[in-house]
Amino acid sequence: MAPAQKQLKVLPSSDRDPTDGALFLNRELSIIEFNHRVLQMAQDPTIPLLERLRYLAIFSSNIDEFFEVRVAGLKERAQADLASPYPDGRTPVSLLKLIAQRCHALIDDQYRALNDELLPELANNGIRVLKRTELSANQTAWLRRYFKREVMPVLSPMGLDPAHPFPNVQNKGLNIVVNLEGRDAFGRDSGVAILPVPRCLPRLIHLPADLANSPHHFVMLSSVIHDNVDRIFPSMRVTGCHQFRVTRNSDMWVDEDEADDLLDAIKGELHGRNYGAAVRLEVADNCSADTVRFLREQHGLDEADVYQVNGPVNLHRVSALVDLVDRADLKFPPTTPRFSEYLGPKTDPFAALTEHDVLLHHPYESYAPVVTLLNTAATDPSVLAVKMTLYRTGADSPIVRALINAARNGKEVTAVVELRARFDEAANIGLATQLQEAGATVAYGVVGHKCHAKMLLIVRREEGRIRRYVHLGTGNYHTQTSRFYTDFSYLTSNPEIGEDVHNVFQQLTSLGGVLPMHRLLHAPFTLKSTLLELIEAETEAARAGRTARIRAKLNALSDPTVIAALYDASRAGVEIDLVVRGICCLRPGVPEVSESIRVRSILGRFLEHARVYHFHADGQDLVFTASADWMDRNLNRRVEVAVPIIDEPLKRRVTSEAIDLALEDNSNAWALDQDGTYHRVIPGENEPQHLQTRLLDRLKD
Repeated sequence: MAPAQKQLKVLPSSDRDPTDGALFLNRELSIIEFNHRVLQMAQDPTIPLLERLRYLAIFSSNIDEFFEVRVAGLKERAQADLASPYPDGRTPVSLLKLIAQRCHALIDDQYRALNDELLPELANNGIRVLKRTELSANQTAWLRRYFKREVMPVLSPMGLDPAHPFPNVQNKGLNIVVNLEGRDAFGRDSGVAILPVPRCLPRLIHLPADLANSPHHFVMLSSVIHDNVDRIFPSMRVTGCHQFRVTRNSDMWVDEDEADDLLDAIKGELHGRNYGAAVRLEVADNCSADTVRFLREQHGLDEADVYQVNGPVNLHRVSALVDLVDRADLKFPPTTPRFSEYLGPKTDPFAALTEHDVLLHHPYESYAPVVTLLNTAATDPSVLAVKMTLYRTGADSPIVRALINAARNGKEVTAVVELRARFDEAANIGLATQLQEAGATVAYGVVGHKCHAKMLLIVRREEGRIRRYVHLGTGNYHTQTSRFYTDFSYLTSNPEIGEDVHNVFQQLTSLGGVLPMHRLLHAPFTLKSTLLELIEAETEAARAGRTARIRAKLNALSDPTVIAALYDASRAGVEIDLVVRGICCLRPGVPEVSESIRVRSILGRFLEHARVYHFHADGQDLVFTASADWMDRNLNRRVEVAVPIIDEPLKRRVTSEAIDLALEDNSNAWALDQDGTYHRVIPGENEPQHLQTRLLDRLKD
């Protein structure tokens, strides 16, 4: 059963304002709730053990980014005394207090899960992360030799004195604070040294199997340094040695209107990301109060910003165990994506797309046909031009290699590279440079609007006329993440869609007014207004007593205007089902406001990433796949596209695989309650239904 819900005050229907701040959940608190669900996956005993460790690391990495970007932004607003940017009206100061309370509790739970559940269970399976006190004499001797050979040469300890102030330690880097007694060779006795640990050193050290009597025994680098700290400070007495880590503001800001060259401007800001203002201090829980206060004051942090932890200060690094330990029985079973019946390994993609539109559902279906299409275009003498948007591609991308090959083969290659894809800026600068050197035309989109659309356009001359081939995706052109992100690829040679995509590229690379579209919805021009029109049409249908239904699968829902429109639709009686993986600022189940709205979130071995919109439309069943979530930034400040799925069999596939099965999931689904908390959906007496498992079975070869 769902936990008891806190009821909001119910006003008469005529007095309810759908834009009332009390009807909106806070975005930042919603992010925390999402990460709580990730943490629950790490605590789920039905999930393979090493995968649970991976979820624990994902939680750690997500919380890092939350502090680097969201908490950092709130601190800036609080210091500048700026008003709340949220519809719920919370002030930055009050929100920071709530965030600290919630994050302290969750991080305590994280380390309890590590120490009380995962590490003991790993040990029961022969996988151990040994503490210093658990090492044998032979293991200690081997590690001392390892330290002397591999670690000591790259360490640069800094004793603090007037000539050596506290170092500006890197964002999220491992550091050791060492308390010392005695005088050094120069007679100095400051008593404190800081030891930054270089990132080139592995954080987990694998003990030789013959030495450990096991193939899976490890030691944390911090433990090895601690055990050898006396060798770093000869003739001094070490009275304390504790790891710590500082999280810094990592959100880059570039004045695009003033920058003459966006690439150079972003390149110049990258280094500063590691040294922004401190927003969080993590430190070992056995560190003395005086030392913690010293570290906190050095970074200008409050007590609430300090997180004392019982274990490694960066649990993300512990996830290396998942790849270092070869135990298939402790991981999800491997899967092999199937090939589409129309785009097999040896199929001519142009011939296939001339006959059929093709829908691919990744990772259940292979991403290889997308790469094959691009590789074929790169060498096909009939192909004249290739245009593509690139947001995140990953290192050594076959997509980028294909574009380079196309340019070298004389094709007219245009790449719209989004340099401002957060934390991928350096990689995108590198790929832009590679493409330019190969002769491709590289554009960086439109000032003030990130290009988040996923579009590939191939222009081919066939029998004396031009035919366009298009790929539109809900996810990035990233062959690695396509293996564990669920996304749709829609491939077509439909002339109207081809012309629409051509027009979007024209707007991205050239100048001129808004170009008309046959079928595509595109932000920031027609996507939001059309969504609101479609919601209003369902609202009017419900008021007239006709069937009305809205369903959507999204990563996030936070746009106030869209939420207000959904509230109006619910009040009219529209049945609304939303599958929102992460942020959701809509309150479902509020009497006389959102009683007919249901929201759920699904997590699993794959990251639910596809965006799908479905409107009943008096039986027409309008279905779109899209690059855009229903967020203010996506609908108003980004270049996005949504494509209508016209082919009836493909439309049924999208709604079934993305929405129907998601609404039937009773194993890895969480339902959102009106107070902003989530409760896990349980099978009860029903047969367990798991969206991803069912799709793996349905779409296997």
